[in-house]
Amino acid sequence: MPVPFPRSAIHACPISPVVIRALALREITTAHWRQVVLKEFLTALTNGVAVAATTALGVYLWARSWGLSLIIGLSMVLSMIIAGVAGAVIPILLTKLRQDPAQSSSIVLTTVTDVAGFFSFLGIATLLLHTLYAIEANSGVAWQPRWRHAE
Repeated sequence: MPVPFPRSAIHACPISPVVIRALALREITTAHWRQVVLKEFLTALTNGVAVAATTALGVYLWARSWGLSLIIGLSMVLSMIIAGVAGAVIPILLTKLRQDPAQSSSIVLTTVTDVAGFFSFLGIATLLLHTLYAIEANSGVAWQPRWRHAE
């Protein structure tokens, strides 16, 4: 379950200081939020798809489960997008609220990435649980965790 958490946080952490710097140097203002969010959305989507494909392949090689690989892959993409957008929006929002983004962004961003990773994985797993069983039933391979041995 911890797979989406660290990767989305690693993706989001460099975004926030760059946005804070741009705000401080007046390279962007709070009115530029749409351009910043779109740029970070596209970057997070690209990065998320690449990381999700690699992670899903690893999960498949470990568990031999297409359904579990699908759930992990979708969760990675979703959590990376949420983290990327949050990394850009949080400093802008704090600036708009007349708060110091350098002081508070990391705390809020860490919370958002942890919650997004947790709920994206569990939410997608809940929504696609029937898919996990259907794919495994049709593949002819009974899914068992690696640590569980058939008797």
